[in-house]
Amino acid sequence: MSLNIGVVMDPIAQIKPWKDTTLAMLLEAQRRGWNLHYMEPADLYVRDGRVFAVTSDLTVRDDNQDWFTLGDPAPRDLTGMDMILMRQDPPFDAAYLYATYLLEKVEREGVLVANRPASVRDSNEKLFATDFPQCCVPTLVSGRAALLREFVKEQGDTVMKPLDAMGGTNVFRIEPGSSNLSVIIDVLTEDGKTPIMAQRFVPEIKQGDKRILMINGEPVPYALARIPKEGEFRGNLAAGGTGEGRELTDRDRWICEQVGPTLKRKGLYFVGLDVIGDYLTEINVTSPTCVRELDQIFGINIAGQLFDALLELK
Repeated sequence: MSLNIGVVMDPIAQIKPWKDTTLAMLLEAQRRGWNLHYMEPADLYVRDGRVFAVTSDLTVRDDNQDWFTLGDPAPRDLTGMDMILMRQDPPFDAAYLYATYLLEKVEREGVLVANRPASVRDSNEKLFATDFPQCCVPTLVSGRAALLREFVKEQGDTVMKPLDAMGGTNVFRIEPGSSNLSVIIDVLTEDGKTPIMAQRFVPEIKQGDKRILMINGEPVPYALARIPKEGEFRGNLAAGGTGEGRELTDRDRWICEQVGPTLKRKGLYFVGLDVIGDYLTEINVTSPTCVRELDQIFGINIAGQLFDALLELK
């Protein structure tokens, strides 16, 4: 059975093919004999109520020097797709918002969009974790400097971060007595206009910030622990961390059991949970990564598991 698979992603020429999860998905789809159609968010448009995109036929290769070929771009009615992978990276800005609106219109015409656009739009990757307080460290979301200072006073060692960043960008660790507290709060909150997240620091970050991948509410049985480099507290690979494969612990599985039913109900088919020590810190719904690393370490095929699950939904 040959399917038409659309992918909405950031420019494919700029990815790092040896670690790119979207490329892993595209390679698996192509291996199954499916037709790939490439588009970027700006290629989406509406004409007389129907959603189109300027798409290009796509061929991919598992070659770090030469990983794709694009055909000539041409308009295509997206209702002709069997499945669309929404793989645009944050930040969740106006362009991202409009892309979810357009893909939601396509979804209403019967096209499977992974992840469900409305749920991506409604599930901020930092705030979403607070829906599961039983899984989290003490957490405050606010733009009010007085509340943030009081939280640091109560909790001691604290991490503060914006709600819309990725890859460890603008994440600050604030230790008791820090002379930079006021400046950090002012910068992150834009002088009180923007809420941010403050969480009690989890010292187990030294053992790694674990990425657990969820497929339609069920965990892949392995995690990638991202170990901070020397002198750093952020484990993100983008911040210089290194990846180490781990089997899930009982606590990891318990967290997955708490979160999984909500993910399934919301149509968040492919999600990355971030867990430090015993605590859930983020729920990544836009374009979760670490498939290539886990596939290589454990000899598995996560993209294949994902597509098998998605086909059961069609």
